[in-house]
Amino acid sequence: MRYDHAGPLIRPDVAAAAFFDLDNTVIQGASMFHLARGLYQRGFFPTRAILKGLWLQTWFRVMGRENPEHMRQARDSALSFIAGHTVEEMAAAGEEIYEESILPKIWPGTRALVQTHLDVGQQVWVVTAAPIELAGIIAKRLGLTGAVATIPETVNGVYTGRLVGELLHGPAKADAVRNLAAEHGLDLARCFAYSDSYNDLPMLSLVGHPCAVNPDKRLEHHAQELDWQIREFRTHRRAVRLGLLGTASAGAAAGALAAGLGVRRMLKR
Repeated sequence: MRYDHAGPLIRPDVAAAAFFDLDNTVIQGASMFHLARGLYQRGFFPTRAILKGLWLQTWFRVMGRENPEHMRQARDSALSFIAGHTVEEMAAAGEEIYEESILPKIWPGTRALVQTHLDVGQQVWVVTAAPIELAGIIAKRLGLTGAVATIPETVNGVYTGRLVGELLHGPAKADAVRNLAAEHGLDLARCFAYSDSYNDLPMLSLVGHPCAVNPDKRLEHHAQELDWQIREFRTHRRAVRLGLLGTASAGAAAGALAAGLGVRRMLKR
């Protein structure tokens, strides 16, 4: 078990790259929540449009596993609240939301890891289920090579509320990393991947240097068994609290109730 060790040497290597999950790995919390709150504050949609998304997010984070039906619902409803808005509107709002809500939530420890890879000339990619518009802004602002993410459908510069393909999630992330490796001549055995979630095992297992960052309990146990590097950037109190939530079924009901009753207060902050 390795916590906060130096880990594999990060050195100049044109065949190596680093792939970072976004939510709770690069930033604290869910990027979609930060985006949705910012759009809500700008009048993009009514409160009721996000209640379902909050429930799905609560299930994923509190229960620590995914329900296939919930994944289908998430796919079908993903970004439906921006239907009818233009790409230009989203781009302008996204830049503002980054400054207001996302920049202050970037984990300093992960930011230092990112910079270490960049400083030795390695490619660094965000690989996330978040929409490409938001992931692209984050990648650009952090000076990364780029982002691979979920793609919302547009027609004549207007969002339809549907997706192009599927959510970039689970095995789809591993497929995206394979494609990047093939396109850029990377050796996956020399590459790095960072994530907080057990659901990203396909991506983490694909590279030679996987690292669990702020891991959920299942990923933490898996990383310990395989002697993967573990990086913990949360405070001790927060890490313990999230671990307890991840294993308590009662927490699911509490989380869902909080999402339903507290949504207006959270979104208006």
